Amino acid sequence: MKISSRITKALNDQIAMEAFASNYYLSMASWCEITGYEGAANFFYQHGDEERQHMLKVVHYLNGIGVQAVIPQVKQPPKTFNSLESICKTALGNEQAVTRSINKIVELAQKEKDHSTFVFLQWFVNEQIEEEKLFETILQKFVLIGRDKLAINEIDKALSSMATPSTE
Repeated sequence: MKISSRITKALNDQIAMEAFASNYYLSMASWCEITGYEGAANFFYQHGDEERQHMLKVVHYLNGIGVQAVIPQVKQPPKTFNSLESICKTALGNEQAVTRSINKIVELAQKEKDHSTFVFLQWFVNEQIEEEKLFETILQKFVLIGRDKLAINEIDKALSSMATPSTE
């Protein structure tokens, strides 16, 4: 199977985006862990692993069609954050950026009539709907429960319950 150089570049750019997201979540998890947010740390460590698996899906897709994937150098994410809420807002923004990127590749695959890539990307389209909804739900907890220390503790517990082993 042959794919265009434009789609190849877009998929390799997606690999870089997923790798950066994985490292970003790892940095968030590390900050949460040293700040005392054990539940959030577990949640973000798991999310970092999921993003790495997303990256590997694209790597395997490209390699499977005979196109060598480009493994990028990943820039360093921030090391410190202002609050648990700010981390969740940043995470939602990052997921929205990934959604936009996936949608652009889907549009390109449609335009170029690359049906295989289009079908491959449907998993990511559905995954991004879930990811954005997840972080919107977490952010709603700050509105519903509050932002005082007790509320943040409850949100940290809720994040812990959301951290489950990845099946991807």
